[in-house]
Amino acid sequence: MIKSLITCDCLGSQDVDTQGLAKATGLNVPPACTALCTKQIDLAAAALQGGDAIICCTQEARAFEALAEELNAPSPALLDLRDRAGWSADDSSKLPKMSALAAEALLPGAAPKTRDVVSEGLCLILGPEEVALNAAERLKDTLGVTVLLEAAPDQPATRDYDIVLGSLRSASGALGQFQVRIDALQVPEPGGRGALGWSSPRDGGQSECDIILDLRGGAALFLAPEKREGYLRADPGHPSSVAAAVLAASQLTGVFEKPLYVRTEPLLCAHSRAEQTGCSRCLDLCPTGAITPSGDHVSVDPMICAGCGACSAVCPSGAISYDAPPVDLTMRRVQTLAKAYLDAGGAAPRLLVSGAHGSEMIRLSARYGRGLPADTVPMEVPALNLFGHAEALAALAAGFAQVSLLPGPGTDPEALLAQVGLAEAIGGTGTVQMLDLNDPEALEDALYGSKASSPAVAPVRPLGNRRQITRLAARALNPGAEVLNLPEGAPYGAVAVDTESCTLCLSCVSLCPSGALGDNPDTPQLRFQEDACLQCGLCTKVCPEDAITLVPRLDLTPAALTQQVLNEEEPFACIECGALFGVKSTIEKITEKLAAHSMYQNPGALKMIQMCDDCRVNAQFHADSSPFAGGERPRPRTTDDYLSKRRDH
Repeated sequence: MIKSLITCDCLGSQDVDTQGLAKATGLNVPPACTALCTKQIDLAAAALQGGDAIICCTQEARAFEALAEELNAPSPALLDLRDRAGWSADDSSKLPKMSALAAEALLPGAAPKTRDVVSEGLCLILGPEEVALNAAERLKDTLGVTVLLEAAPDQPATRDYDIVLGSLRSASGALGQFQVRIDALQVPEPGGRGALGWSSPRDGGQSECDIILDLRGGAALFLAPEKREGYLRADPGHPSSVAAAVLAASQLTGVFEKPLYVRTEPLLCAHSRAEQTGCSRCLDLCPTGAITPSGDHVSVDPMICAGCGACSAVCPSGAISYDAPPVDLTMRRVQTLAKAYLDAGGAAPRLLVSGAHGSEMIRLSARYGRGLPADTVPMEVPALNLFGHAEALAALAAGFAQVSLLPGPGTDPEALLAQVGLAEAIGGTGTVQMLDLNDPEALEDALYGSKASSPAVAPVRPLGNRRQITRLAARALNPGAEVLNLPEGAPYGAVAVDTESCTLCLSCVSLCPSGALGDNPDTPQLRFQEDACLQCGLCTKVCPEDAITLVPRLDLTPAALTQQVLNEEEPFACIECGALFGVKSTIEKITEKLAAHSMYQNPGALKMIQMCDDCRVNAQFHADSSPFAGGERPRPRTTDDYLSKRRDH
């Protein structure tokens, strides 16, 4: 069944070319309504009952969802054409942009992956006595409250909630699974008259809770505290903030769905080998501390992960990739938007990528300002940091003339700028930019004040993982180029080997996590395949001669896909059997250095260095001072020997 696109000109405030949309998208697009959410609600009802309809209005989403529930119909798919395309001061045709947005809406979404988190309402309150006890009074009827104070309270004792004394040493975890350690812990002793007694202080007390309400006003217990679910902070001197935190805490009971933002492939991780640290890009960026070292790889605590996406953008191997939505869906969205725009007759589109904050700026600009230019196609993502250099290059290769990133609260600007710099180094200066703006009018000025030139290459839509897409996009965007120089820290590049220092010990080969460095089993050689190199730096750390340095670059020639010889030498021939082993220069150097050593004054001992494994063992076995030789075997004892020692004989 062909989907229907139900459009509305919103009381004549926008022009919708329904015939052009039908031709460009292949959808059934009836004439545009004028008041679909009010006077023409019957048309919306008919579309919902007919099924397979997309309603082009998100402003009145509640009304259409209520209508679907009333009709026992599934909730409708909604598409915003008005704010993102229709309401614009640009007189150019909006048909290409509307076609692109409609084509994107037809893409199948990925099913969300979640984990249930159970909170039983056990709440730990920290803070000054008066503020903390007042908060406990308000929460005691809905939560199981424990108040941690540094000194015994002056107020009369109450058993409506628990009070303990001590100093919080550490806290870890998230909603439903916080773990705390308390020093100088004292618990009340309820017996006897008068004020409550307290137990003797003990260090290292451990406990668990579901919620932490921090009213101390000092440093937060966690990195990026606003992203730690179940952890609520408020300034004790600001009553309205305390009240808001108390209200929020009262709602944190029950079963919650925690999104699983990232997918991991530990075998691909290049973090460490043989206790030598290599890649630490994700560890350096994670704002919440959800990523921690775990042997040769890293592990992600899904309960702490806030889904910023920065780790996915910087991971050179794909060991961590964003999964809400998956990376391949983001790539398909980018490519679909570009293809549909160009197929509808548009030229040189610009992509504007934003999160929820940026989308709200776009809506405000559309309603009260000039809106977006006709050539600017908006794309909303759940977290802007997940949109890295690979996604930007995929957009440029697909036909976008420029990619603009509009950050908002929660975006890591430094991480985003690094991705922008890498994308520009590959795609060209000015092709990718970050618009760090918070004013809709400033956004309008930036977009209307610039014009992107038409792409000089034919669009391509590469498939594969992020590294493969980056390479294919780079080749399309740089026809005729062979090598692109990249900024320091880029995940692509070569290794330079000082052949004068390299002894071909092959320590680097044994630890290379991606197999970029290899050897030749038949002759002393160090080989290298550039497209597999992650620039993790393990080889530079394990090289005993400091003969290896990293060279950030992107080789676009076919040579990058094959093994190249970085260093090779003549093998040494065994002086006994002639078998080839080791490196000739190394054997000769060792022989020369040990010639004056006291343990090698015997010519036979020095010759053993020049023998292969088999001949060396054979020579040692037959040598006069053989370590394998034993003394003369004792004569077996016989009956006569025993009888000769008996006294009765």
